[in-house]
Amino acid sequence: MYTQSQKSFFGCKITTFPLFIRIFDIFFAPLHSELPNEHIFMPNLSQYFPIADPTLIFFVVLLIILSAPIIMGKLRIPHIIGMVLAGVLVGQYGLNILERDESFELFGKVGLYYIMFLASLEMDMDGLRKNANRASIFGLLTFAIPFGAMFITAITILGYNAKTSFLLGALMASNTLIAYPIVGRYGLQRKPSVTLSVGGSMLSLLLALICLAALEAANDGNSGLLFWGWFAAKFVLFCATLFFLIPRLARWFLRRYSDAVMQFIFVMSLLFMSAALSEAVGLEGVVGAFLSGLILNRYIPHVSPLMNRIEFIGNALFIPYFLIGVGMLINVRLLFEGGAIIWIVLAMVFFGTFGKAAAAYIASFFFRMPLSSGNMMFGLTSAHAAGAIAMVMVGMNISTSDGGYLVNDDILNGVIIMILFTCIISTLVTEAAAQQITIRDKDMPREDNNAEGDDEKMLIPVKYPEYANRLINLAILTRNPKLNRGLVALNVVYDDANMRRNQENGQQLLEKVTQYAAGSDVRVQTQVRIAANIANGIKHAFKEFRASEIIIGMHQHKEVSPKFWGEFHQSLFNGLNRQIIMARLKQPLNTIRRIQVAVPSRAQFEPGFYRWLERLSRLAENLECRIIFFGRNDTIELLREYVQNRHQSVRAEYKLMTHWNELPQLAGTIAEDHLFVVVTARKGTVSYKTAMERLPEELTRHFSGTSMMIIFPDQFGDAMDEMTFAQPQHTEEKSAYEILRDWLKRRIKL
Repeated sequence: MYTQSQKSFFGCKITTFPLFIRIFDIFFAPLHSELPNEHIFMPNLSQYFPIADPTLIFFVVLLIILSAPIIMGKLRIPHIIGMVLAGVLVGQYGLNILERDESFELFGKVGLYYIMFLASLEMDMDGLRKNANRASIFGLLTFAIPFGAMFITAITILGYNAKTSFLLGALMASNTLIAYPIVGRYGLQRKPSVTLSVGGSMLSLLLALICLAALEAANDGNSGLLFWGWFAAKFVLFCATLFFLIPRLARWFLRRYSDAVMQFIFVMSLLFMSAALSEAVGLEGVVGAFLSGLILNRYIPHVSPLMNRIEFIGNALFIPYFLIGVGMLINVRLLFEGGAIIWIVLAMVFFGTFGKAAAAYIASFFFRMPLSSGNMMFGLTSAHAAGAIAMVMVGMNISTSDGGYLVNDDILNGVIIMILFTCIISTLVTEAAAQQITIRDKDMPREDNNAEGDDEKMLIPVKYPEYANRLINLAILTRNPKLNRGLVALNVVYDDANMRRNQENGQQLLEKVTQYAAGSDVRVQTQVRIAANIANGIKHAFKEFRASEIIIGMHQHKEVSPKFWGEFHQSLFNGLNRQIIMARLKQPLNTIRRIQVAVPSRAQFEPGFYRWLERLSRLAENLECRIIFFGRNDTIELLREYVQNRHQSVRAEYKLMTHWNELPQLAGTIAEDHLFVVVTARKGTVSYKTAMERLPEELTRHFSGTSMMIIFPDQFGDAMDEMTFAQPQHTEEKSAYEILRDWLKRRIKL
């Protein structure tokens, strides 16, 4: 029987890839008579795990970073939790696939600093300065109340000592603005409640880090007045050094050197210099990382190439590596033993969340703010994520007098589960509060914003010759002739072996489109674009041409993709917050006799309300056909008022549709020469409702042969362009729960 070092595959020695050796043995073992039968039919793979080879470890980690967001997207679980759960699965307490080698120590520490650095780098410092006093008061409240509640709970109910209780109190007093992207989608960034939440979060996190540093410094038993005086002096000296040194270095370097790589390395040098100085004076490195981000905040604009590079490197590698390493430390067996960990989770979730809620509602009452503002402050400040993980990891390295550590396995597991619950609570409360504030303040768009304004440049992606002219005709009929703006026709081809041929075909198609539009005296700009991803190609062209909206054909070729939205449509409307009209025109537009429009409730609160209404009014006016709007009474009143004031010649009717579930009932009223228009909404907006998740299924079942338009109106913000490890840009069409539900329905019918 040969040894591992002698095994070869086509003459090449395999000494560092045990998995490939095992595959070789399984498939080729019958050729070697000296191998026993049980070795052939019952391979023992455990001898090759955990993987210790650095190359394979890095490969497996990259696979996890790639696949975890996709799987968590299907399960609708926060992706930050997905990385930790993946670490649990592959770690020594899970399937024991990976060995936690030095790379997890190195990259993990870098990721830990990166989390704190990005948290402070992304703070809105201008908004904080304008509301400094109120933000300071709320910050003290949202720190002190959860801290006190958790500290008392840890001592009295959980039975921990003072130091561990102090750490848990500081941990629950801090928070992470995990739900802040929701605020961006609703355009509420400048609301007082949001500004106070951001300021309060920053102050509470800073105070929690100071408590952590003090706890570590006092761990040696020095707790006298002299010690605390010296500790305070060191902290003040450390902060003064950073605030004096970093701005001067940043101004000097960034003015003289514009090289992208040099700027990135310079910022990273300042980050780790601050962390090293922090450790040198007896503080944790995370304190220095956080302070360096605060100082560099004004020198690195949020929308800048340098900021993009900093986020990219951290979110793509360092932070996921750190989160996976955290998961590998979790002893999953403790979760099934019950006992202490259950009480830890309940105590942290209940008392920590209660403390955050109390602080938010007390502050809103004191500042004479409405209840919805209190809901917003509670929702934004109730989540614990990266900061909590960073603090509990620091606590695991603080030793106690009995030879143990401040944080044990029960606390670590409890914190991870607590993060999952608080992220869910924060998301739900913030979503509800955002809708309440939007409706409360009546922030409806003005008629002159999108109706007759100068913001009109239509982008029409075309691919199929038989359909391109109808899309151009739709754009011509909905454009504003007074502005006399040209259209932009786009053809995107894949960067593959057929690229050159597809480019030529695309150019020929665009020439025909240009000739067609010229017949109506409309200018057309054209571009054939090469892209590895069609949706990204369209989005990039949208920004380059500074377009206002997109008119695109609906997916109809089932041989390309069986999904309702096709291969890229969903990525397109999730990745752009501007108006997108998807059209399926079964016949020429000039033969349309009636337009029927389904309008969701609260559609008038979306910023794109008057844009799509203006487009449909022009279409009905140019086609000289009747248009019928179905919606709620409050929405209908605004529709009627606008059409009567702006388009008196349009023959419009208005009918009540009390609930979105009545949409399938409209199918019986639509004839072949009618155009059915559905005004929908992106997930997480004020007019979105759960019933819209069934839209693809309902349109397929009841409106399959109908000429149709689906309109995604303008929304606030541009949140999906922000790259973050907590919420990647990729979005699944259906969750795993919906797929399971549909499968069960099919099985029951059978």
